[in-house]
Amino acid sequence: MGHTLIFDIGKTNKKAFVFDENYQELYKVYSTFEEQTDADGFPCDDLDAIQNWIQQTIRTIFQEGKYAIDAINFSTYGASFVHLDKNGKPLTPLYNYLKIIPEDILQSFYKKYGDQLSIARETASPPLGMLNSGLQLYWLKHTKPGVFQKIRWSLHLPQYLSYLLTGIPQSEYTSIGCHTMLWDFAKNDYHNWVYAEEIDQILPPILNTTTSINTFVLEKKVKVGIGIHDSSAALLPYIRSDEKPFLLISTGTWSIALNPFNDDLLADKDLQNDCLKFMRVDGKSVKAARLFLGQEYNIQVQKLQQFYNKSNNKHQKTPFDENIYKKLLKNDAHYFAFEYLKTPWQQPKTSQLQAFQNFTEAYHQLMWELVQLQIAAAKRAIGQVNIYQLYIDGGFADNEIFVQMLARHFVNIKLKTTQSPLGSALGAAMVISDTIIDKDFLKNNYALKKHN
Repeated sequence: MGHTLIFDIGKTNKKAFVFDENYQELYKVYSTFEEQTDADGFPCDDLDAIQNWIQQTIRTIFQEGKYAIDAINFSTYGASFVHLDKNGKPLTPLYNYLKIIPEDILQSFYKKYGDQLSIARETASPPLGMLNSGLQLYWLKHTKPGVFQKIRWSLHLPQYLSYLLTGIPQSEYTSIGCHTMLWDFAKNDYHNWVYAEEIDQILPPILNTTTSINTFVLEKKVKVGIGIHDSSAALLPYIRSDEKPFLLISTGTWSIALNPFNDDLLADKDLQNDCLKFMRVDGKSVKAARLFLGQEYNIQVQKLQQFYNKSNNKHQKTPFDENIYKKLLKNDAHYFAFEYLKTPWQQPKTSQLQAFQNFTEAYHQLMWELVQLQIAAAKRAIGQVNIYQLYIDGGFADNEIFVQMLARHFVNIKLKTTQSPLGSALGAAMVISDTIIDKDFLKNNYALKKHN
């Protein structure tokens, strides 16, 4: 059997992996790119740079001939569309999901199609502006009608990267079902507003996420997957190897607590606290609670390092201090002013960094405030389900303080961290592979580390 090449496109890091037929990592490479700005001056990913890097990486791997690549697939962040003209060329920048949709556009949408909470319940998508990527299509239609009229296909980012190799426009469920506000979960179809706005006409046919297309890439026959949303991809290895109820906290720029065993309908309180539903590869729903944790962490750590005049990697070398943690538990004060995260406590107007004796104390306090929000998000995703195990993967799995604080809170749940490449890249490989994994796959192949 051959090898599988996976491109895992995160908001921060762009990665490529090669897996063998048993999902063992043979190769990986990371890259980052400077952001561009759109016509409004808002930062956005450099789509040309990403696709050029993908094409160059494929060329390099194929020319070296070290790996027998016979399959390629993509996992990427969601809430992002690439809009193609009739010639298959992008018409717009890759708009940032943090871009603000004008209030008058939002008001016109809800006036036509229902109040925020009703739409949110039906689409399992909290009102998130451009993060509800379906609203990007509505915004384009009503603010840039000249551009909208030229759109032949609007592709979710994973499917656009697949399109680069196959030339075939497609949609699939995990991208549609990630807080897009496009899908009516009760009807199991696009929401009525999508048809009313005739947006369905620029959305390609929906195919199963396991679909792959045989094509030639650099004169070599390979099967190319149609791509998968990264959160759904990250969940897949766990679903296929653990039948007992578990919670996965997949960390990175976003930290997403995923519970594939919670079928509860979303309550208003859930929707108001960034809970939503994703769709699994098999079409079943997954209750999730999101935090923009990695983005907030990066901003706050940079401020800490500047204030205390520490090196850029100081935080990576800070061990968990039990004594500092015990002091934190006794002190209910909060010192950080977050830029992206809402808190149930009153935040200071500016971060009180002078309140600490040194960087280590300040860093522990930052992590404790972030972990408190992570605990609340995890509990929302768990609901009434009797979870027996909690997995943490992604960047924060290597953060000893983050993990130890969570382990000390969830004392009655086994907490394990998993090391790279377990996550979205591996899920993207599995979804187009015929290789079956057993219940011991996680234990035997990825050295889970137990923490309580």
